[in-house]
Amino acid sequence: MSFVVTRPPNRRHAKALILAATLGGCTVGPDFHPPAGPADARFTETPAPVQTVSATTAGGAAQRLVDGRDIPGEWWELFHSPQITALVRQALKANPDVAAAQATLREARANTRAEQGAWFPQASFNLQAERQAVSLAALGLPAGGSETFGLRSGAVNVSYTLDAFGGIRRQVEQLNAQAEYQQFEIEATDLTLAANVINTAINEASLQAQIDTTHDIIKADTDALNLVRQRFELGGVSQVDVLQQQSLRDTQVATLPGLEKQLQQQRNQLAVYLGERPAQYATPTLNLDDLTLPEELPVSLPSKLVEQRPDIRAYGALLHSAFANVGVATANMLPQISLTGSIGREGTNYSQVFTPGGLVWSIAASLTQPIFEGGTLLARKHAAQAALDVAAAQYSSTVNTAFENVANALVAIERDAETLQAALAAQKTSAASLAVARSQYAAGAGTYLNVLTAEQSDYSARLTLITARAARFTDTVALFQALGGGWWNRTDVEPKVAQCCGVLHP
Repeated sequence: MSFVVTRPPNRRHAKALILAATLGGCTVGPDFHPPAGPADARFTETPAPVQTVSATTAGGAAQRLVDGRDIPGEWWELFHSPQITALVRQALKANPDVAAAQATLREARANTRAEQGAWFPQASFNLQAERQAVSLAALGLPAGGSETFGLRSGAVNVSYTLDAFGGIRRQVEQLNAQAEYQQFEIEATDLTLAANVINTAINEASLQAQIDTTHDIIKADTDALNLVRQRFELGGVSQVDVLQQQSLRDTQVATLPGLEKQLQQQRNQLAVYLGERPAQYATPTLNLDDLTLPEELPVSLPSKLVEQRPDIRAYGALLHSAFANVGVATANMLPQISLTGSIGREGTNYSQVFTPGGLVWSIAASLTQPIFEGGTLLARKHAAQAALDVAAAQYSSTVNTAFENVANALVAIERDAETLQAALAAQKTSAASLAVARSQYAAGAGTYLNVLTAEQSDYSARLTLITARAARFTDTVALFQALGGGWWNRTDVEPKVAQCCGVLHP
């Protein structure tokens, strides 16, 4: 154990310490510390299964959930669809919302850099030439004339505001946090855009498959209607059978306009996502069979989610900004210390300007302490503190919503895999039932109503199977989006705002 013996500073040293403290300043207001991540062990109420069920159809592979697995930056490539990859890349490059977010970030960084100038002395140069006539009578001299003279002057003026209580530093800190918020808004915009593009393309493919299937159903219904009409003309069936078959065919025809409307609206939406107008969009519709369902899905640790989700990081930056604003409001209530000085030369002619007598200078210091502002400054501090409470609540809400998104995606992946398995079984059963009903009717052992009922069940099952297949893909997209999308592994973004913004620190 060792001891250090100190002695009180003498008066000269004490003055030096006071001066150093004044020049160095302190920073009033609360310091920001990033909130700790939740300590949850899992996302869902009950443990998620390690692997989903499978179905023997396209898009029906079992998916394995891997805890702690990192997310690739370009996660959309896991679908192994060149068309999906091309759509996402074009959207990220051409979408105006992305361009607007990037411009907003540049604006925020420029504002931060502008505020940093207050850390340094401000200097200006002034040059002035003046010519003036003065009445001799005004000087008490005999009336009858005036005297004309000129004055030439030039000076350098310097001013410096001592950031004694950290008001300027807090202001820069606040603007830097705003720039950080805009950076993560870019990541959130990119992630949302990529997910929307993929989901829209999948929905378009699903609708096209439903339309194709409906056309097949209508053709089969038309063939059956022609057959029933022939049998009716031969007296083998009643007119009721003809009308029932025609009603079934007409019902299927009536579904086509709604499906085609939705299909075109999805294509219009894709065009906008890609930075185009609907009339310019000519990309072929995606085929569901061209997509590969990722068989291994990363599941981040709950404690890592707050670092990965760009919206959480964005609201964390807003919370940081609110902390700094409290410091700004507090510093505005304390003394403001300024130093000013100027040095220059002046004279009535140029020969006098450069003589020792032409040298002029001044130096001054000022301290301004607000005394009575009608409660304005105190109210602004209270407002900043209330804004801090708002930011804290919004951050907490964002974290809760993020955990909900992940939990919902995990539940959807598990249950929609089961739905697809059941839908496939139902479609196989309905197809077999239809075959039996038609066979019995052809043999005269069944009624045509049984055939119609079986046809309706089969048609419904076929369409349900298509939507169940599409849901497996959109559920996977939702999980990647809920986990943050792997932006930190991309090479075309700036993952660390503190390192990328070019911010100077005092």
